Amino acid sequence: MLLRNTTLPDGRTGVDVLVADGRIAAVGPNLPAPEGVEPIDAGGWLLAPPFVDAHFHMDSTLTYGTPRVNRSGTLLEGIALWGELKPLLTQEAIVERALAYCDWAVARGLLAIRSHVDVCDPRLLAVEALLHVRERVKPYLDLQLVAFPQDGVLRSPGALAQLQRALEMGVDVVGGIPHFERTSADGAESVRVLCELAAERGLRVDMHCDESDDPMSRHVETLAFHAQRLGLHGRVVGSHVTSMHSMDNDYVAKLIPLIAEAGVGVVANPLINITLQGRRDTYPKRRGMTRVPELMVAGVTVAFGHDCVMDPWYPLGSADMLEVAAMGLHVAQMTGTDAMRACYDAVTVHAARLLGLDGYGLEPGCRADFLLLRARDPVEAIRLRATRLLVVRAGEVIARSPAAATTLHLPGRLATVDFTRPR
Repeated sequence: MLLRNTTLPDGRTGVDVLVADGRIAAVGPNLPAPEGVEPIDAGGWLLAPPFVDAHFHMDSTLTYGTPRVNRSGTLLEGIALWGELKPLLTQEAIVERALAYCDWAVARGLLAIRSHVDVCDPRLLAVEALLHVRERVKPYLDLQLVAFPQDGVLRSPGALAQLQRALEMGVDVVGGIPHFERTSADGAESVRVLCELAAERGLRVDMHCDESDDPMSRHVETLAFHAQRLGLHGRVVGSHVTSMHSMDNDYVAKLIPLIAEAGVGVVANPLINITLQGRRDTYPKRRGMTRVPELMVAGVTVAFGHDCVMDPWYPLGSADMLEVAAMGLHVAQMTGTDAMRACYDAVTVHAARLLGLDGYGLEPGCRADFLLLRARDPVEAIRLRATRLLVVRAGEVIARSPAAATTLHLPGRLATVDFTRPR
């Protein structure tokens, strides 16, 4: 494959990209076409690495309304509803829904997903189902699984043993939920136990951490401590961390440097936490997302996740990571030029770094996984939720969408509107 005349996210224009044997072979202007290869004219549109979702729940996706709807819309009712749903789950249904969602994802250029999978069901049905899905989708999507004790690894009987079984079955990452344990002390103990388990097995850690409005929910501090103590730099993620939006600035001034020093990454989930958090507030009302700009300034790798799509916690969603980036941009008030680009990075390069994806990017030697977006730069891609003209995996086109244009039939005139062109 040879693409001519692309624009890259760093602003370079008129760039050709040559692919051979599933890898990017060369990047530059006016590359010679190999014999028998018909170049693809990219028309100056944006060529970008694929979108990456750093936090998702594929075992529950597309279950909205089963067995009932979350009437309050709250996090706790969602957890209770998931408990009602688990006995009704079958492997076949989980697989069917997950494969349908993966099709949505690929169509939107989302080619890597880290999904938490609940291990508190002694049958481990969801684990078995998603391990099967991981193999089924491997040719076109990287699915990374987290052993997630939804009901608390200490609070739920047998959860620790079931989590270990899930790891032995091939689950990739150690998960946790310290703020859902019965006491703060149990939460801190769960962080210690799980980080030590990950260190012993050479695995990564990704914990639901302080998904609360309570400023005293401070388990991310403990997570950073054990990451530092066990030498897990670059392998640990705290997801959600919404309690930080309630903490006083003096404590956060200590906390953020600790997170940065320990090499702990943070995943914010703007679509979900803007709806779940601050539910008890009248006004002023908290925004429901962690301190993304401050963490980024401190050098912490921050990514965004979709978290949920049509499940007990969230009735909406479509696997579009540009929608996630747009919500993060708005909630965090990141409308400066560099800040908007950082929100785009949060669903691409930053998320790929937290997942430890090998060969991700647009440099020679990287895997030939990329998108051609109908936008001129990353900010325009967010603004327009840009059409995915091409989705490429290992040098093969696996999805495409026609370029969208709107024809206006107005009295006295006929006009075609191109939203990428300033009037």
